[in-house]
Amino acid sequence: MSKIRNALKSVRVKLFMTLSLVILLIILFLIIVNNFVFGQFYIYSKTKSLISVYDLVNSYYNGEVEGDITSQLEKMAIQNNFDILIKNDQNVNVYTSNKDFFSTFSQMSEMTNEFDSNFGEVIERNEDFVIKKMKDSKNGITYIVLASMLDNDYFLYVRIPITSIQESVKISNNFLYLMAGFTILISAIIVTYVSKKFTEPILELNKIAKKMANLDFSHKYRITGADDEINNLGKSINQMSDKLESTIKQLRSTNIELEKDIEEKSKIDEMRKSFISDVSHELKTPIALIQGYSEGLIENVNNDEESRKFYAEVILDETNKMDKLVKQLLELMKLEYGKREFNDKKFNIVEVEKEIIRKSKVMLEEKEAEVILDTPDEINVFADDFYIEQVIGNYMTNAIKHVKEVDGKKYIKIKNEVDIEKNKVTVRVFNTGDNIAEEHINRIWNRFYKVDESRNRNDGGTGIGLSFVKAIMNNYKQNYGVINKDNGVEFYIELNLKMD
Repeated sequence: MSKIRNALKSVRVKLFMTLSLVILLIILFLIIVNNFVFGQFYIYSKTKSLISVYDLVNSYYNGEVEGDITSQLEKMAIQNNFDILIKNDQNVNVYTSNKDFFSTFSQMSEMTNEFDSNFGEVIERNEDFVIKKMKDSKNGITYIVLASMLDNDYFLYVRIPITSIQESVKISNNFLYLMAGFTILISAIIVTYVSKKFTEPILELNKIAKKMANLDFSHKYRITGADDEINNLGKSINQMSDKLESTIKQLRSTNIELEKDIEEKSKIDEMRKSFISDVSHELKTPIALIQGYSEGLIENVNNDEESRKFYAEVILDETNKMDKLVKQLLELMKLEYGKREFNDKKFNIVEVEKEIIRKSKVMLEEKEAEVILDTPDEINVFADDFYIEQVIGNYMTNAIKHVKEVDGKKYIKIKNEVDIEKNKVTVRVFNTGDNIAEEHINRIWNRFYKVDESRNRNDGGTGIGLSFVKAIMNNYKQNYGVINKDNGVEFYIELNLKMD
C-alpha cells in the first residue's frame, strides 16, 4: 500500500510541477512581450498619432478641412499628451499647446532644416516629415518628435514623452511577478485538492483489487456522483468481482465432484479410456485408406493385374501399420501405468548401439549421413536390453529423419559419457540440423505430438516413439531429455553402470 501511496504522491507532485511550470512559462512570455513588444507597439501607435496630427494641420492649411483647428489640436494634445508647436515662415509662433516647448524650438528648427542630422534616433523619414526619438538635455526626458514643413511653408513640431511607457512596462512587470506568485500558491491549493479527490477512489479500487487477488469478493466499490471514468471503472470491477466469485464457486464445486469421480475410477479404467481414445484417433486414416482401396477392388476400378496387386499391397501395408500401432499403444499403456515388468540384466550398451546402426544402414544411405560412434569398446549397464534398444533406436530414427547439412557437415553422433563417481553413463545421440523451437521442447514427449505437422505417412512414424522413451525412463527413474546445440539437436538418457 505504501508503494501505491508514494506513486500517487509522485503523480500529485508531477501534476503540481507541470501546472506551475506552465504558469511560469506563461508569465515569462508575458514579461518578454511586455519588455520587447509592448514598448515597440507603443512607439508605433504614437508615431501614427503624430502623423495624423501632421495630416490634419496640413489639410487645414490647404483648405481641405473647415472649422476651428485650434480646438481640435487642443483636444488631440490633451487626449494623447502631445506638445504641438506651429510657426510661420517668419519664425513667428502661430500655435502652441505647451509654452515650455519654446525652449526646444532652436533644436527643432535645426532638425527640420537638416533631415540627415545624426542628432537623435530616426524612427520614420520621408520628404514631408521626419520622426525621431530625442532626449531633452534640460529635463532629461526622452520624446518622440515629429518635425515637418507644411505645404504652406509653415513649420510643425509635435512631441510626446515616452518615459511614461517605460514606467508602465516596469509597473506591469512587477504586477506580473506578483500575479505569478499568487497564481502558483492558488494552483498548489487547487491541485492538492483535486489530486486528493482523484486518487482516493483509485486507492479504494486498488484495495478492492488486492482483496480480489486473495479471493475475497466481499468488498464492492461505492458509486458516488455522476457517471465518469472512475465510476465506470468501479462498476466494471464490481461486475468482474461478482462474476469471478460465481465462477470460482462453480469451479470449486466442479473440482470436488471431479475429485470424487477420479477416486472412484481405477488405473485400469483410465488406461482403457486412453487406449480407446488413442486408437480411435490414429486408426481413422488407415481405416479410410483400407475402405477406399477395398471398394476399388470390389468395384473392379482397375482391370489390370498390376493395379489390383498395388491395391492389395496398400491394404496389407495399412493393416500392418494398424497392427503395429495397436501393439505399440498396448505396450505404451502398460509402461505408463506400471503394468510392465522389466527383465533387467547386465549387458554391453556399445553392442546395442552398433546393432542399431547396422539396422539403420539403409536409412542412413538414403539420407547420405555419416555416423560417428564416440565410445569405449565396452560399457556394461544394468537394465532391460530390449527396452533400452527401443529407446536408443527411437533416438536414432528421429535423428536420421531430421538430419541436415550444417556448415558443410551432415552427420549423426552417438557418444557415451561415463561418470564413475555417480555410477552413471549418459548416452547422447546428436544430429546436425535445425533446432527445436522452445514451445515444442516439452511437448514432443506427448503421444502423437509432431513438431512438423506436414510430415506424410511415408515417414513410417506413429508419433509415439518419444512417448516410449519417456515411459521407459520414468519407470527406471532416470534422466532423459533434449538439448538444442549450435549446429543441431542432442537427445540423451542416463543408465546405471554395472561394474561387476
